[in-house]
Amino acid sequence: MAKTRPYNQDCPIARTLDIVGDRWTLLIVRDLFIGLTRFSEFLKSSPGIPPKILSGRLKKLQRHSIIERRVYSEHPLRAEYTLTETGRSLMPVIHAIGEWGFEHLFEGEEELRDQVRGIVTAQVPEFQRP
Repeated sequence: MAKTRPYNQDCPIARTLDIVGDRWTLLIVRDLFIGLTRFSEFLKSSPGIPPKILSGRLKKLQRHSIIERRVYSEHPLRAEYTLTETGRSLMPVIHAIGEWGFEHLFEGEEELRDQVRGIVTAQVPEFQRP
């Protein structure tokens, strides 16, 4: 697994990216906002994410108090993940990234954009446009 190096800058954006800027991390946070909680659900939601990477991202998010892990089965070991208050405070960031994507990355695909927006807002009402 390739290690990412921290930015080591006294900049709030760089420090935030040190935690959530790795590939897949914001997609995991997105999944938590839409109600996914289990390792297998994250794997299914983001095809292509290697299980070792997912495990590492979850541990990192937990270390930084973005998520909490709750074991619900000892044999076999199974856990659920939820956003902490700190993690939930990322909602405006996720929303802004999503809105930017809707505005700039669906040119010529208005029907698809509206379909995706409908799915997102059905899953997370907070994503509705004001």
